[in-house]
Amino acid sequence: MVKDIVVYPDKRLKMVSDEVTEFNEELHMLLDDMYDTMVKKKGVGLAAIQIGIAKRVLIVNLPEDDGDDVAVNKEDTFEIINPVFTKLEGSCKNQEGCLSVPGFYEDVERAASIVMEYQNRHGEKKVLQNQDFLAIALQHEMDHLNGKVFVEKLSILKRKKFEKEWKKKQK
Repeated sequence: MVKDIVVYPDKRLKMVSDEVTEFNEELHMLLDDMYDTMVKKKGVGLAAIQIGIAKRVLIVNLPEDDGDDVAVNKEDTFEIINPVFTKLEGSCKNQEGCLSVPGFYEDVERAASIVMEYQNRHGEKKVLQNQDFLAIALQHEMDHLNGKVFVEKLSILKRKKFEKEWKKKQK
């Protein structure tokens, strides 16, 4: 079921999400709702807190650019529960946007390469290593689990400009 997205500056986006301890039907429904919501809102990733659920759950599904449209296959979705970065290396800058900050895009500096340990929807432990767009998307979503939004990574000047424009836009 498609859920409403929590939009910045909603205080829930500042919450640090709780670890998942039960891998049950409720978790599976949450993952399915997150997927439906992400696809409907045309996102690449979604953290549970973005639909108001403070659990350490995130999903990422990278678009397959097949020419004219973005194809999203549910089987290709990374369902990541209780993630922990075990390695962050290098540095890169990429333009990011966020479903919780609609219509705003800015270059953000992130680690170029990651290694992440996590659990899948059944509680099985997994390891993911990446140095592509997926690594950036995972860092972005992981920030949400820790109560951070990508605009907080901007320089003071860019952040002030964003806040001013955002307030205007919200009126």
